[in-house]
Amino acid sequence: MLILLYLSLVCSLPHIALSSHCTVETATKTFEKCMNLPTQQASIAWTFHPHNSTLELVFFGSFISPSGWVGWGINPTSPEMTGTRALIAFPDPNSGQIVLLSYILDPTVKLQKSPLLSRPLDIHLLSSTAAMYGGKMATVHNGAAIQIFGTVKLQTNKTKIHLVWNRGLYVQGYSPTIHPTTSTDLASIATFDVLSGSSAPQHTDLTTLRVIHGTVNAISWGILLPMGAITARYLRHIQALGPAWFYAHAGIQLFGFVLGTVGFVIGIRLGQLSPGVEYRLHRKLGMAVFCLGALQTLALLFRPNTRNKFRKYWKSYHHFVGYSCVVLGFVNVFQGFEVMGASRSYAKLTYCLGLSTLIGLCIALEVNSWVVFCRKSKEDKMRREGLIGTSH
Repeated sequence: MLILLYLSLVCSLPHIALSSHCTVETATKTFEKCMNLPTQQASIAWTFHPHNSTLELVFFGSFISPSGWVGWGINPTSPEMTGTRALIAFPDPNSGQIVLLSYILDPTVKLQKSPLLSRPLDIHLLSSTAAMYGGKMATVHNGAAIQIFGTVKLQTNKTKIHLVWNRGLYVQGYSPTIHPTTSTDLASIATFDVLSGSSAPQHTDLTTLRVIHGTVNAISWGILLPMGAITARYLRHIQALGPAWFYAHAGIQLFGFVLGTVGFVIGIRLGQLSPGVEYRLHRKLGMAVFCLGALQTLALLFRPNTRNKFRKYWKSYHHFVGYSCVVLGFVNVFQGFEVMGASRSYAKLTYCLGLSTLIGLCIALEVNSWVVFCRKSKEDKMRREGLIGTSH
């Protein structure tokens, strides 16, 4: 199951396709250097003039909707979206011609508390234009390519910039709406030196870490912990097993928790390697599941014996925390598929098949338990009425 889910997740992740070669040539200008960007098949070309710290840059991007937008910007302080000074191009809602407006992406934009409104930038933007491939006769459609030019005066002796870019589906009036929030779209950030052309060390293993993180957590919280709960609920009443059911239950749960801890640590590391990328719901659910799993593990150290008067309270606590952990684990696994952009993937299908198998097994065992319970109740009633003999 682990290998199958891992392979499915690897094959179903949206692959980051780069243009084969970046270009320094445009219809109106030739630049000195160029670089492919790691997401959205985007690239840039630029010329830096050290004598006056002026940067001429063109961004090569593409639309994902006829009513969408494409933009790039510079964050003066850190590699994240919040604080970016951006140039965003989109079709004018009245004339249909491409317009290019400037925006400052403050925290209210990230929280979507207010619409994104154009305003002058507080950096030295000397000029900016946008042009479609094909000139004025070009139309905006899904995949339409666009060039966004900008000339910026950088601070003296500062040659490293944080470049941010993205694209969205809709524009309301002159206010671009939020872009897609897949892991690929949220990773559209690069730091590079305009003088040397070298980029900051990029963590190329992030995709592999995400796959491992998702696979390990799906197996641990989404498969093993429910299996442990099933073992305890349906096997403990089989007298022929003796205490074997308890050791199986504890072993499965402990292995699932250890594996889940590994996935949890990888998730924390991914957060550290992805500044500015946040999945708040997924992170909060992950922390809740890990804390509940830790409480369940610690409960083994304080397990009263069967004759202790606090045994019934411990059992109630154990059942409540255990089932809460299982339910939140299910929810967070599906949330993980969403943030990885694998909501319609073979990986999710594989997990759903495994989960369906567990659910079907639970239904069969639950029906069997009720049949056995009803049969025993009927036999006890007949025995009390003397209709059948007492068994030894």
